[in-house]
Amino acid sequence: MSKVAKSFINSGYLNPVTSAGRTSVDIGASAKLELVDKFCYLGDMLSMDGDADAAVEARIRIGWNKFRRLVPLLANKDVSLVMRGRLYSSCVRSSMLHGSETWPVRKESVVALQQAEMRMVWWMCGIKLKDRLPIKELRERLCIDHIALVLQQNRLRWYVHVLRKEGDDWVKKCIAYEVEGPRPRGRPKRTWREVVKEDCQVCKMNREDAIDHCKWRKMIKDVRLLSDDQDGCEWVSVSSGTSLLG
Repeated sequence: MSKVAKSFINSGYLNPVTSAGRTSVDIGASAKLELVDKFCYLGDMLSMDGDADAAVEARIRIGWNKFRRLVPLLANKDVSLVMRGRLYSSCVRSSMLHGSETWPVRKESVVALQQAEMRMVWWMCGIKLKDRLPIKELRERLCIDHIALVLQQNRLRWYVHVLRKEGDDWVKKCIAYEVEGPRPRGRPKRTWREVVKEDCQVCKMNREDAIDHCKWRKMIKDVRLLSDDQDGCEWVSVSSGTSLLG
């Protein structure tokens, strides 16, 4: 985002001014916008660095707030585990993954989401500190999918939605948009396009498959079955909430 703002400034569209130690940009008509490192837009946190770390951190915090409000129901033994899982998926997980379709997530961010969900799962299932059960079994009790799988499916659904747009659509143009100007030293930031490319390679999907909506949905379902088969050796330690095997 800083590169985009810099390109506008260099092109003469924006005039940076400094007032009382705060930097802002003049967009004309006596209107000024403050330059900040990050801000919230439509419930999603946008960062100047272009990564999703701030967004993931904010959504996990919001997810925990939702979870604690619903603890009387989610941890109620009079409510079936299946119903608790549905309530969790509808109210808590949807809050944590709001806007995740466009996140250029790193592995560290996915692990943070997994750890947050693990703690919520054993809380809902009433697992004690001395217990040691496979997380797959706990998710089966609640009838919920792995949060990493749901995150991947959200990206793929949004990806195929963008591919089916017209060629002159600005959302589709943003996929291949390259920001002008010199890059800083070091490895380039992980982009959303790279994340989706890895998803398609793992799921053995390509752009041609996106044309057939039924085929695309079936391929996503097959990925879910493959994920369930590979999830059998994943265990959770209720004391730390982290994966011990897998």
